[in-house]
Amino acid sequence: MLATTAAVGLFSATLSPQSPATIENPPTDKIVIEVATVNGSGCPKGTAEVAVSPDNTAFTVTYSRYLARVGGQSDPTDYRKNCQLSLIVYVPSGFTYAVASADYRGYASLQPGATAQQKASYYFQGSPDTASMTHPFKGPKEDNWQATDKTDWGQMVWAPCGVRRNFNVNTELRVNAGTSDPKKTSFMTMDSTDGDINTVYRLAWKQCPKP
Repeated sequence: MLATTAAVGLFSATLSPQSPATIENPPTDKIVIEVATVNGSGCPKGTAEVAVSPDNTAFTVTYSRYLARVGGQSDPTDYRKNCQLSLIVYVPSGFTYAVASADYRGYASLQPGATAQQKASYYFQGSPDTASMTHPFKGPKEDNWQATDKTDWGQMVWAPCGVRRNFNVNTELRVNAGTSDPKKTSFMTMDSTDGDINTVYRLAWKQCPKP
């Protein structure tokens, strides 16, 4: 398995004076995450689900039909697939959160000369800042893949205290034939025929300042 890890400033910004300042453990109250909208060629209706971990430190998105491919009998539009998730996060009173890291997994079958990439972009509703990270892959490859996006504590951007803002994640898979044999198929997937692939987003928590 190939693991690609990079430290990046997801939601990189300077915290405002109204930003929470006290580091806290995850809230004991249950958090609820709902999918406001899900759109994209990589996540047709009913093929993406969200679940929250029991300790409120992570949530998981499960895809069942996320596949990009080129060559062979592939449709010309299949080389790129994407999924835009808009999530409503109901946070216990007095707390706010940021996404500290995200793990992506799938399977890649790339012919010699073919290349692929996985990309993710993140932003809160109403924020002008969008952070993104791209992970490249190169054929020949016939194996599982994994990629991790990380951010340092001081670079996290926190959801505004007392105001609900949807958290948006836009992911993309792209496969390029390159110099590979056009009669042979190369593909990259965030799904699996023998079980769904989970994408895990880990949360960091802070306590909001008292009014």
